[in-house]
Amino acid sequence: MTPDDSRTVYDGKLFDVTVERWGEHEREIVEHPGAVAIVAVDSDDTVALVRQRREAARKLLLELPAGTLEEGESPLESARRELEEETGLTGGTWRELAAFYTTPGFCRERMHLFIAEGVERGDARPEDDEDLEVVRWRVDEIPARLPEIEDAKTLAGLLLYLSKR
Repeated sequence: MTPDDSRTVYDGKLFDVTVERWGEHEREIVEHPGAVAIVAVDSDDTVALVRQRREAARKLLLELPAGTLEEGESPLESARRELEEETGLTGGTWRELAAFYTTPGFCRERMHLFIAEGVERGDARPEDDEDLEVVRWRVDEIPARLPEIEDAKTLAGLLLYLSKR
């Protein structure tokens, strides 16, 4: 599918916004480079989550470790980098579980969801603008704790992980 016309109306650091014309209708589209999220399970059978401030939500949210794809990086390379930066976890056995559009009604962000099992603990190295708290849940308590999650990628990731276990 191709629009009849397209123009960039905002050129930002993280994303751009284009306005596309489809016949008589205009659509505002967020152009995003894509992202990764990781369900990381260590040898103690705990999954690592991060609690962080999300300004748009106006609250702290509990989420899977995640981040934006860097130019020239594969999704797997980005996922490994983000997991180590945010939680200090490294190693393990990795596989891509799914890839999906986060909000396809207005945004081209495609999220790559990975499972990393048997990861080893280390020291986190978050970015300067990230204030993160690592939270660990035992895998067997995930179903009962899902109501605590308000982040869509985290709900999808944990439910997909449980369904494939």
